[in-house]
Amino acid sequence: MNSPVISLQQVTFGYRPGRPIFSGLDLQIHSGRFVGIIGPNGSGKTTLIRLLTGLARPQSGQVLLMDRPIQAYPPRALAAHLAVVPQGPVAPPGFSVIETVLMARFGLSGMRVFLGKSDRQIAWEALRAAGVEDLGDRPLDQLSGGELQLVFLARAFAQQSKVIILDEPTTYLDMYHQIRTYGLLKRSQTQHGKTVVVVTHDLNLAAWYCDMLIMLQSGQPIVGAPDQVLTSQKIAEVFGVPTVCGYVGGQRVFVHTPGARTGDYP
Repeated sequence: MNSPVISLQQVTFGYRPGRPIFSGLDLQIHSGRFVGIIGPNGSGKTTLIRLLTGLARPQSGQVLLMDRPIQAYPPRALAAHLAVVPQGPVAPPGFSVIETVLMARFGLSGMRVFLGKSDRQIAWEALRAAGVEDLGDRPLDQLSGGELQLVFLARAFAQQSKVIILDEPTTYLDMYHQIRTYGLLKRSQTQHGKTVVVVTHDLNLAAWYCDMLIMLQSGQPIVGAPDQVLTSQKIAEVFGVPTVCGYVGGQRVFVHTPGARTGDYP
């Protein structure tokens, strides 16, 4: 197997002294994979994203991107390798949709002061791929939460990086746009060789689209293919909710059943 595009080596990290979220964490993400990060609230999913993107620095151990410490990358070089779509992106005031997507090109423009025709073409193609080309001239602060999420997905596509990391990208999207978003991400993996890493609470989407899952429980990962990680027993242990796994229309699905440990099911 090829060397990992991102690896965590003996990483320890926490926000409070003496209370690490991760302790001695080893993790590898290989090029061209579609990786899902799942787990209950407070298990460390967003913290793991911050470590993977260099926004958080381990107290010990190291995070490597392309076999190089991620903190060693200057911003422009990091942007060439890594695009990030945050959870619940905030609309910066005063910008249109197309201007926001074009921001992804500035980090790659080198010594050029102005963006060129090719940059604008890439930005419009990214909007088209995300299905929001008709919003291009709209002010960003006039969009719904779902539209804004798709615009930031387009911005990640316009960055043309090798790795796309997304924190709950379908939070504000309806069912159609959830499926469309994951389909676009899957196509970027299978047709363009991108590595996709996504945090999600939707076990069905994770099972359908991901080929590797990282399920976190109190900072400890369970790593493997979806059919290895998403079993009734493991889901019940990690989430505390009895779950039935089955197949509908050839797709694996998960249904939560009464009898959760909270005792407040009808």
